[in-house]
Amino acid sequence: MSFDNPNDLKVINQEMACTNCGAVLRFAPGTNHLKCEYCGHENEIAVAANAEPVEEQDYLTFAREGEASAEKIQVSLVKCTGCGAETTLKPNITSDLCPFCGTSLVLESGTIHEVIKPKSVLPFKVTIKEAFGHFEGWIKSLWFAPNDLKRYARDQEKLAGMYIPYWTFDTDTITEYTGECGIHRQVTEYYTVTENGQTVERTRTRTVTDWYPAYGTVSNDFDDILVTASETLPRKYVEALEPWDLEELKPFDEKYLSGFRAEAYTVNLTSAFGIAKERAEDIIDTAIRRDIGGNEQRIHSRDTQWNNITFKHTLLPIWISAYRYRGKVYRFLINGRTGEVQGERPYSAWKIFFAIAGGLALIGAIYLVFRG
Repeated sequence: MSFDNPNDLKVINQEMACTNCGAVLRFAPGTNHLKCEYCGHENEIAVAANAEPVEEQDYLTFAREGEASAEKIQVSLVKCTGCGAETTLKPNITSDLCPFCGTSLVLESGTIHEVIKPKSVLPFKVTIKEAFGHFEGWIKSLWFAPNDLKRYARDQEKLAGMYIPYWTFDTDTITEYTGECGIHRQVTEYYTVTENGQTVERTRTRTVTDWYPAYGTVSNDFDDILVTASETLPRKYVEALEPWDLEELKPFDEKYLSGFRAEAYTVNLTSAFGIAKERAEDIIDTAIRRDIGGNEQRIHSRDTQWNNITFKHTLLPIWISAYRYRGKVYRFLINGRTGEVQGERPYSAWKIFFAIAGGLALIGAIYLVFRG
């Protein structure tokens, strides 16, 4: 939960109290309202009159002026001693686990931090019941999964709703390149072999490639290149959760975070744009190879101009569960909008052993049957 200064925390909690019974209201995924878990009362989340529209910010201006000029908010964060993740605190709790690695959190070590205010948020759409269904289905589909993993999957409380910080980038690129175009052609070769003591001439066809110099210019337009603003989660799994329906982004409102937690960003804007460039390079390479044409392509050099760079700082919803098995942490991620599941998984050495042993026994039995 975010607040403008430490003294505003009580005010926000009062605003999020149920007007019917006084309990804390929580955001209901898939809706646009806060809901009381006790009496069912609902409060619509109205767009504030002074809410900023979801729009791009100029990257070069921000980079030149620095983060000091950006609008800030203050958040109460606790840092995990196991994985280093910094997440917001749940209200009125005495103990908690890190959602990223399962380590017990030292809540007394929570401190107030000043961070760049997100301009937008993509609210949760998938409910915890739906997310848990996706999670169970994924676990059941795993071959050779340990039994305790499947027992773990029965505990719905192991699933935590997290808002993860992201940067998104738009840019237009112009790339000049040099390379080679490879054209295949078939050639016939003559060779001799010895058959029955006689020398016989044969022919065969093989493919050869002729290479020709190539150079040119390609243009690419990129819209919303996503970069996770944190290194806590394995990037390959987070990227595999895409695509996101970013057209549904809402102006940032802390009410969407009620009942959920949020991670603080640790990857700054400049570093994030470097990662965005790396993601864009594969698409630029494809455009260059298409421009070169032929059967094969070689790229020797390229020079890319990055123009009209803009960005957004946003929060995206992920259901996450961290599982420890034999001392190693495995994470399961669910896209809070689509239900897409990604994750790491352990294997049961005993199940693999018995499967191999059973397969060898079956092969042996079949051999004996046919031999007899």
